[in-house]
Amino acid sequence: MTGNDTKRGIMLMSLTMLIFASQDGISRYLAAEYNVLMVVMIRYWFFAAFVLTVSAKRAGSIANAARTRQPVLQTFRGVLLALEVCVMVAAFTLLGLIESMAIFISYPLIVAALSGPILGEQVGAYRWTAIGIGFVGVLVILQPGGGVFSPYALVAVTAALMFALYTLLTRYAARQDTAAASFFWTGTAGAVAMSVIGIWFWEPMAPRDWLWMLALCVSGATGHYLLIKTYEVAEASAVQPFAYLQLVFVSVIGLLVFNEDLRTNVIIGAGLVIAAGIFTIWRARRATA
Repeated sequence: MTGNDTKRGIMLMSLTMLIFASQDGISRYLAAEYNVLMVVMIRYWFFAAFVLTVSAKRAGSIANAARTRQPVLQTFRGVLLALEVCVMVAAFTLLGLIESMAIFISYPLIVAALSGPILGEQVGAYRWTAIGIGFVGVLVILQPGGGVFSPYALVAVTAALMFALYTLLTRYAARQDTAAASFFWTGTAGAVAMSVIGIWFWEPMAPRDWLWMLALCVSGATGHYLLIKTYEVAEASAVQPFAYLQLVFVSVIGLLVFNEDLRTNVIIGAGLVIAAGIFTIWRARRATA
């Protein structure tokens, strides 16, 4: 049951975003040293163990958690998310943390734009205006006609599109399946898919990097656990705007750890995307109030 302790929910969401940003930084480091598919595969092994543990506890048994009326859809969702993680981590190494995340945070706007044709939800004129402004922000970040456009930016765009589709499919699946079922299939289907793909790209890892890999796995499980707790203590619409703090934390890591640049167009574009995203969340909340 969702609570209404908004203050605690905001604190938990902020901490969750800090952990996820740290996870992104570790992923960027490891993916620069080793094959992306192997890194994501090992991460998913740990994530699957976490999912099985949580699912069994919440649903009473793994069998209960796995019960679904839509096995094909749930499997596709899980595989799609795993592949999206691979694409996003690749974007970190090709484009950098800051610009990749600045583009990726546009995914809620993509979800809002596609929720009408895919889910049959109503999207009013105000929300369409916000979506348009947000996409202008993405163009400001990309600078397609400015002579400095990087084709690697399309990798981050692809990740945002994939995650938006995953989000929409999750909402669609929720019409017939429980949240526990969706959570179970997200972890297990993704782990199986990554094992089939990633095992062919195995390579030796230095002892110190195994420690970083352990930190990556623990941070991922911890972040997901805190995210679950966040939505248990507060309404999603109240805490969701604070998810944009991940960009702030990622930017700090990118600047201080990886010596990335924070260009003016990225600041302006990301500001437009965030403002549009928060307005979209606010309008959605008013519509359901």
